Amino acid sequence: MEQEKAKKVKLFITDVDGVLTNGQIILGTQHQEWKAFHAQDGLGIALAQKAGLTVAIITGRYSEAVERRGQELGLKFVYQKIKDKREALEGILQTLNLAKDQVAYLGDDLNDLPILEEVGLKLAVANAVPEVKARVDYVTEKEGGQGAVREALTLILQAQGKWDQIVAAYLKRPEEGGRQ
Repeated sequence: MEQEKAKKVKLFITDVDGVLTNGQIILGTQHQEWKAFHAQDGLGIALAQKAGLTVAIITGRYSEAVERRGQELGLKFVYQKIKDKREALEGILQTLNLAKDQVAYLGDDLNDLPILEEVGLKLAVANAVPEVKARVDYVTEKEGGQGAVREALTLILQAQGKWDQIVAAYLKRPEEGGRQ
């Protein structure tokens, strides 16, 4: 079932804390905040964008680290300090002229339930709360902050028949047009 839904996806949206990170929020003195992002998630996002998917972040908290990570990954849609994630979703859908069944969302906690109810492909990380896991199409094997975003994006790209081409490009020598 998730394969058919994944074939339609043009927009992948992820939460941050507990999904792109392991959920820990490390606060220092003088309003410093640290977050750890997994490199495999970053490459997965870059590959998905290159393959034609739009990737967005919608999160309830604000963090300079998230802003920076979004810029590093070239994300056009980074919404922070959002109380109702459905409103941000509606704005993106209007901008991109997409339908809800063309959207995948990856979440982990109760505040993700409203937006999960709206999208075509509902995804949760392995360490999501039971109430989220019970309402999704697919639960990743990896936990948040440990490559779960990459796993979800790989699932989508495989369903769309794009993954083998991505891997093949890495196997080519640079003089053959492969990646460096």
